[in-house]
Amino acid sequence: MISGKVASFNQLYTDLEESQILLDLAIEESDPDTIEEASQQIQAIEKKIKKLSIDLMLDGEDDQNNAIISINAGAGGTEAQDWAEMLFRMYARWIERKGFTLEIIDFQPGDEAGIKSVTFTASGDYAYGYLKAEKGVHRLVRISPFNAGGKRHTSFASVFVYPELKNEIVVQIDDKELRIDVFRASGAGGQHVNKTSSAVRITHLPSGIAVQCQQEKSQHRNKDLAMKVLKSRLYQLEKQKQDEKLQEIHESKNEIAWGNQIRSYVMHPYQLVKDHRINLEVGNVTSVLDGGLDLFIEEVLLSGKI
Repeated sequence: MISGKVASFNQLYTDLEESQILLDLAIEESDPDTIEEASQQIQAIEKKIKKLSIDLMLDGEDDQNNAIISINAGAGGTEAQDWAEMLFRMYARWIERKGFTLEIIDFQPGDEAGIKSVTFTASGDYAYGYLKAEKGVHRLVRISPFNAGGKRHTSFASVFVYPELKNEIVVQIDDKELRIDVFRASGAGGQHVNKTSSAVRITHLPSGIAVQCQQEKSQHRNKDLAMKVLKSRLYQLEKQKQDEKLQEIHESKNEIAWGNQIRSYVMHPYQLVKDHRINLEVGNVTSVLDGGLDLFIEEVLLSGKI
């Protein structure tokens, strides 16, 4: 993977040098067609450089994983529930644009309109790496379609993103990581137990977990049983780590309320989407709500403010 990124960097460097030479020659010869060609090449290289920069940012442990996204309506009844549904549609369109796959896990419809909450997966390369930039409180300001008085209304909804962890925990044990001791079994067992070193203790050096078995007369049998216990304990240790990771991510949630929003979508009295983490503003709210999230996601990732 690293070698591929190095190769991409080297290719971009070569392409940039060639485009610069072409541009210099075109300017020297006052050739507008070639100047335009070189300009287009440089713009294409600029896009590739940005993509490579983002790829280099997606180096987290879980970034390559699929994503689990939960959207929850804030306080405010139908208004907030309608906003939660708008957000769900926005992410569904973005997932479709990326060529990812969406699967709904849980869907709780609103009382009159919209949704109270929805949980779904986005499956695709680096889905979590991209979508982790979206976790937080999202704020909508608009003229309420549910209020006959046509008053401006502010709604909140939270978006939370988890990495999809592997269901199967594969316990791989390297023999070099084990210390195996044999000793004489103690306790009941007769003459055989006292005279032979049939008991086995296995220590897994990286974790410090030690297990032993001395119930069987055969050293090989005791070793097999001890290995089964060791694998089971290592499985539980890894499961505990995964549970703690999810709990840590879960506890980082913010309250769904004013002041905690990462992004505001203003539809009245003007059109504006603003990401408060990086002060990025886009005037086309409709385009963003139709899944045009790449600019926000990319800039947040490049800023490191996640």
